[in-house]
Amino acid sequence: MTEKNSNILYTSPVDEMASGQRLDKYIADNFPDFSRAQAQRLIEETCVFIQDVPVTDKNYKTRIGEVYLVYMPPLKEAIPLAENIPLDILYEDSDVIVVNKPAGMTVHPAAGVSSGTLVNALLYHCHGSLSGIGGVARPGIVHRIDRNTSGILVVAKNDTAHRFLAEQFSCHSVERTYYAVVYGVPKPSSGTICGNIARSPYDRKKMAIVSSGGKKAVTHYSIVEQYKNAAALVECHLETGRTHQIRVHLSSIGCHLIGDDVYVQTKKTSVSLPLKIKLYVNSFPRQALHAYSLGFVHPRTHQFMSFSSDFPEDMKELINTLKQI
Repeated sequence: MTEKNSNILYTSPVDEMASGQRLDKYIADNFPDFSRAQAQRLIEETCVFIQDVPVTDKNYKTRIGEVYLVYMPPLKEAIPLAENIPLDILYEDSDVIVVNKPAGMTVHPAAGVSSGTLVNALLYHCHGSLSGIGGVARPGIVHRIDRNTSGILVVAKNDTAHRFLAEQFSCHSVERTYYAVVYGVPKPSSGTICGNIARSPYDRKKMAIVSSGGKKAVTHYSIVEQYKNAAALVECHLETGRTHQIRVHLSSIGCHLIGDDVYVQTKKTSVSLPLKIKLYVNSFPRQALHAYSLGFVHPRTHQFMSFSSDFPEDMKELINTLKQI
């Protein structure tokens, strides 16, 4: 796939194996961020072309050698509404706000999620005084963590603070510590996992370590506690911050996060456990990952600040249960 500009994409030429496929499927296979339903809508909206000729038949079948141009209409971001949602605020001043996000809360509105997000809560709490660099859907958001990951984020309340914080994330000077509870025990007990991360070519819901391309990703880990050979509590320091980085890197060494419904194919431990404990662990409702601490240089005072948050109750209960093994 090559990209001519931000709004026009080109598929790879149709080969013999792909000839005769429905065009919507071929587009979805070429562009992992598209679903077949999205591809169908683009065809119906006359956004798919063969050379300069639009494809108007949504049942069109691919032919050997054809290359399809896909025009992406500019996105119209919906303006999120302020919502009175309680926030766990660790620190706040005129430039930044540091929050402890609960598991289950999405950071910003996205497809299918228009309310109940951290942004909706921040707009209410800050009366709209957030940086505008992230656009109308992501005001103040400098970085994010997954919906089902708990823990600390810093949010910018003005554009100057946003740029200053974003530069620290870009040059990897922000200090971030996460705790993960995983199946199995990492070997060696501490180390560094390096592996560029990109969207999986086989499953667009997943990220994966790739042999070429992708973005550099580095995770330093060490075992804090281990529960026989069944599981371990692992401390992770992020040198970079890629999508699903810890989940992908720890999975790559055979230690999937407990509760991860994306990267764990079969939920099991490597040793026999009492049935009650096994059922509890294998039914943990979200990935056992907590953004424990965050350290950064304040955009106005230029003083280094560090914040931490204790494990949420569900992870405490999980760890206490594993200690009974």
